[in-house]
Amino acid sequence: MRWDGQTLSADDGALPGLERAGLARLGLVRSVTTPDFAGVTFHEVHAKSALSKVPEASRMPFRWTVNPYRGCSHACAYCVSAGTLVLMADGRQKPIGELVVGDEIVGTRVVGRYRRYVATTVEATWRTRKPAHRVRLQDGTEIVASDDHRFLVAGRGWKHVRPAPRGSSQRAYLTMNDSLMGFGSSGLPEIAFDTDGPDYRRGYLAEPPRGNGVATVRVTGGLPVRQRFFRLARPAITRKLAVVGTAVKSATNLGIESIEDLRRTEEMVDITTGTGDFVANGVIAHNCFARPTHQYLDLDAGADFDNQVVVKTNVDQVLRAELARPSWRRDPVALGTNTDPYQRAEGRYRLMPGIIEALADSGTPFSILTKGTLLRRDLPLLVEAARRVEIGLGVSLAFADEELQQAVEPGTPTPRARLALVRAVREAGLPCGVMVAPVLPWLTDSRDHLRRLLDEIADAGATGVTVVPLNLKPGTREWYLRWLARDHPHLVDGYGRVFARGAYPLTGYRDWLWERVQPLLEERGFGGSGHRVRSGATGRYADDLRPHDDGDYPAGSIVEPAGGVVAGAPRRSTRPDEAGQVLF
Repeated sequence: MRWDGQTLSADDGALPGLERAGLARLGLVRSVTTPDFAGVTFHEVHAKSALSKVPEASRMPFRWTVNPYRGCSHACAYCVSAGTLVLMADGRQKPIGELVVGDEIVGTRVVGRYRRYVATTVEATWRTRKPAHRVRLQDGTEIVASDDHRFLVAGRGWKHVRPAPRGSSQRAYLTMNDSLMGFGSSGLPEIAFDTDGPDYRRGYLAEPPRGNGVATVRVTGGLPVRQRFFRLARPAITRKLAVVGTAVKSATNLGIESIEDLRRTEEMVDITTGTGDFVANGVIAHNCFARPTHQYLDLDAGADFDNQVVVKTNVDQVLRAELARPSWRRDPVALGTNTDPYQRAEGRYRLMPGIIEALADSGTPFSILTKGTLLRRDLPLLVEAARRVEIGLGVSLAFADEELQQAVEPGTPTPRARLALVRAVREAGLPCGVMVAPVLPWLTDSRDHLRRLLDEIADAGATGVTVVPLNLKPGTREWYLRWLARDHPHLVDGYGRVFARGAYPLTGYRDWLWERVQPLLEERGFGGSGHRVRSGATGRYADDLRPHDDGDYPAGSIVEPAGGVVAGAPRRSTRPDEAGQVLF
């Protein structure tokens, strides 16, 4: 398999000093690089344990966690411009920037001797900004992509737009001798209409009406011409547009005419699909398949957190064994409290289904916190698990403005995609709280931004909301302040004042933010007196809503320990009734 063929050893430069790194303590099996995740090395380990106990002094309202990954592969690997047209399963085309998780599109699969168009589903979407390159084909098709995007070349497999950067591993790339696979997207040739005589149908209705009165349009020239005609005519009935089952044949000239560096960055989008590819502008394109803790592994909390991802490949088996011990008391377990369990790598490793089943089979209640829309893949499993144990689901969403979100969280699902995930979870009859965290001073703490964001969250049906200001803990602090100095240098002095006393913003700022947030929450039904809130590590509870902190989670997101109450709401049951609905 291609993935297995990318295995590295310590001598291959996978990670300098690998034999001395903390990875050895985790049972390193191999290190893997793959073009699917450009610039990322995956260190596959056989973990000795899966359950991690949270220190008693912690502010968190849970005592056990499971983290199948260390580090995060959310950063986008390669992508195309947001306006690139993607072929939908019904034959229509839609800009990739408008796709959402769950959309039915067209991919390809080798069936027997031929590669054929097949229906597939969008499993996740990603956005970032990257240097843009324009690929122009002989038939006039153009597509703007990042230099590491890959296209299917006739007879030569997948190739990147440009060679690898100097000093990186070699990779196949497009040349003027290559021809892409697909049907292209060049403009429809001009059609002449003669409306003065009986020949007006030429080039329009090529055949006269049949005896039953049905008129037809005959389009010759194969799939490329047919697609161009449909794109121009936009028929209301789509059954003739479908290409599913058709063999992939390039009936038009899709040879490379030029590859141009546009010398600018553009918003880029990529998707994860069930087939690993999609049809972009009529050609077949490949898709993409907590910092401080990295320091325990002798890795840094900045670039290594993004580029050196540890994968506990046996986590589900180890977890099942730990849950079977007589000493296990079925205390609630939280996932996603350190690193996201639904990051991009989960699309390849598929660790979460086994974890969900192990927890449900053992009668252990659990919670999942994520910003990854890949959770949608496992909704059927989660609905079944909720019939047996109490579960909580939480989504992190801190931005209403997509451009700022991608600047701070490059490659993560967009706000729109995460709101769609909240809706999908609620429609499945499961709870879903939203963490508006972190709120960034001067960037996302305006009344307008908070109002817009909370309106969208309420409209999506969230069961609860917490609003938490930015904390700059060691590791995160250095990474964030470097970004701030580069992109918003005029704010550096202000952050120095707000965080003058360390990791947490000054009390004055937290009080100011809460005075702004509280009425917005109450107006949308997310606050008010009578709600009980956990007050930190002491285990005491207040009788009314108070400022949220990083130990508070919104209603529906966390299954609290026996006798405890999650911030923002009384204890709720999340077991579905016999009709499959959740009882609140």
